Amino acid sequence: MDKKNALRAGSIAAGTTLMMLLMSSPALALTRDDGDDPAPKLSVVETLGLFVVTPLVLFLVIIGLVMVLDKSKKA
Repeated sequence: MDKKNALRAGSIAAGTTLMMLLMSSPALALTRDDGDDPAPKLSVVETLGLFVVTPLVLFLVIIGLVMVLDKSKKA
């Protein structure tokens, strides 16, 4: 009975997934909308600075503030 239930559940899950994929429409990202104003493209250096360096600097600043403002007794 376990194999029969597992097969039934698997077929229902696969069927549901297949139906959702078939019924979903494409995003149509290539079609421009009215009022669509894309920003200028970022260079590699700007992208790395914005998405890598800036979060790392913020992380280090937060760590530094926590260490400086820590009021627990030192061992």
